[in-house]
Amino acid sequence: MARSELPLLDDELADFVRGAVSITLAGCHESGVPHLARGTGCRVAADRHQLTVLLAASAGADVLADVRSSGRVAVVFSLPQTHRTLQLKGDDARVVSLDPGDPALAASYVDAFANGLQALGYSGAVIRSLLQADPADLVGIRFTPASGSLQTPGPQAGQALRS
Repeated sequence: MARSELPLLDDELADFVRGAVSITLAGCHESGVPHLARGTGCRVAADRHQLTVLLAASAGADVLADVRSSGRVAVVFSLPQTHRTLQLKGDDARVVSLDPGDPALAASYVDAFANGLQALGYSGAVIRSLLQADPADLVGIRFTPASGSLQTPGPQAGQALRS
């Protein structure tokens, strides 16, 4: 993607993916076997051209191996309270080290997501235990969204974002 092109995400979608949404990353082994991992936060570059999704390396080992092998990733962001859902795909994904503020970003994300689910009647303690990661275990997957689609249930599900 040429840097002069507009990013796939507008300001509103950038805010959405950085919010208290469920984040699921998917990779695919060369044999065709899919792998999934839970994200623990998302950082969007200032120019909105790239995203870095944080995850625990130990729990996401298969997805990380897939990304290292193929450079491809799909990420689904979904807000449980409304089921609003966005899927982004990239073919230039790479595993990256954390930026200095990323452990705090991950901790803030986990709290916000757990609080949102707690308001729906789920145990915040259980959600936190599933998502919290030792900062030493956190890594990022950085990619340029090459395509995206709205996946919110309803008549516009599957509608492509401008690509």
